[in-house]
Amino acid sequence: MPASHISLPTPTEPTGFNIILKHGHPDLVQCIAFNTYGDRAATGSVDGKIRVFNRSRDNVWRLCDAWTAHPSEILDIQWLPPTIYPNLLATLGVEGRFKLWAEDPGATAGRRFAGGGGGAAAVGAGRMGQVGGMGRDSTPKAAYETRATKSVFRSFSLRHDEVTRHTYLALLAADGGLTVLENEQVENLSDWNALDEWNVFDGGSAPGGGQAGSTAPGAGGGHHPTGSTGSAGMATPGAVASGYTSTGRPARGEETSFRVRFDPNPEVCYTALRAGVPTDALGLVVAAMDTVKVYRTRDTVTSQMGMATAVKEFCLVAELPGHRGLVRDVAWAPGNIRGHDIIATACQDGFVRVFKLETPLPPTSPSEDTHGKGWSSSLLKKHAKRTPGVDGDEGLRNTPDKAPTAAGKAQSGIGNEINRSRSGGDRRSSIKHVVTEISKLHSHGTPVWRVGFDDDGQILGSTGDDGKLMCFRQTPDGAWARSAELGMMKVPMAVPDR
Repeated sequence: MPASHISLPTPTEPTGFNIILKHGHPDLVQCIAFNTYGDRAATGSVDGKIRVFNRSRDNVWRLCDAWTAHPSEILDIQWLPPTIYPNLLATLGVEGRFKLWAEDPGATAGRRFAGGGGGAAAVGAGRMGQVGGMGRDSTPKAAYETRATKSVFRSFSLRHDEVTRHTYLALLAADGGLTVLENEQVENLSDWNALDEWNVFDGGSAPGGGQAGSTAPGAGGGHHPTGSTGSAGMATPGAVASGYTSTGRPARGEETSFRVRFDPNPEVCYTALRAGVPTDALGLVVAAMDTVKVYRTRDTVTSQMGMATAVKEFCLVAELPGHRGLVRDVAWAPGNIRGHDIIATACQDGFVRVFKLETPLPPTSPSEDTHGKGWSSSLLKKHAKRTPGVDGDEGLRNTPDKAPTAAGKAQSGIGNEINRSRSGGDRRSSIKHVVTEISKLHSHGTPVWRVGFDDDGQILGSTGDDGKLMCFRQTPDGAWARSAELGMMKVPMAVPDR
């Protein structure tokens, strides 16, 4: 009998990439952002316009909304998690204004973000009394907007905690001022409280009085570190170096570059927990000119009307060395279950540098002390416990497990403020952080502008002046190597004869 031929079903989804070729912007597209699911994309151009696209079931990107968000170039765009209702889109313009745009799901296409609907009003009025929607002059109004008082914002980063439902916003200004805001009511994202504020150019270059070491590869640019681990020195206050003035700001007329990113991991690395980092600590990587610094929060005690209150304060834990040009972008890799954190930088000198951030235990420390906690839930606590019947800071110190937290070490709320004023606002951490440069990639050969990780932290992508997307993967020996290269190729089309 002849063999019967079985026809295989035709796949319904294409196997290639779905590219938004006709984005509709009349000018250069400056930034693009995808949401968590990857089915929504927002693009921003240098003319201040934003266009939002939705991917339909047939894998075709269709325009959802378009409006003029800023009077000039858009620097950055970021989606907030879809667990927040309504959908929110954050933007930053070159004029220095940060804006939050709320979507109205009931509006028609073309007026979902910029139209006057209930979605924008659901997040409340802005700091300056501005409610989302269209004004009388048909000008799009953001649900919330803010700007710096002394300088202009140049970068921002948002982080939402799904457990506490708190949202954090970091804004980096052109003078190095970094402001971190906190929102405790996700239903009203117009109510922000100041969490911390400092200048990234101040406070030296190494935390903890030599507690943070750095291991950098040799001049050959190999993948494996060949240097020795040591303590990074402190910079002399007021010194003029790398083009900076005595006030810490870049010199007038000098090209600048600023970037800030939150740690995307929901929990702190387990090795950092054993080293003493709080479980609810926030992480920030900040690129200012040619310096890259890593900050983490510590628990401190402040006094308000005689009552001791535990608050978060950012402290400098490490500095990523070796950059010989402006750092254009930074990325913190998700997936710190590996036991350490991975941070990548894109530099104008043409290199993509990958660093490993570790928090090793001191070799002479016991297994259950300040630098080596056990794995008991009473030790790995999120907040300082307050003893019933004890008011003030004594309730923060006399915890059942006697774990010496940052709040417990404080003598009192007033004493903590006095010690902070005496130290001159020292933001160095006492927990040792070791930075190792594990890879120095030079695949572009041109200045690198953007760098980023995938959701698992397994693939690293970078783009440069060559117009190519380079993808890197980590090899078994820990180094990163190029795995793929994507580029746009122009093909001349033949004109038919008439």
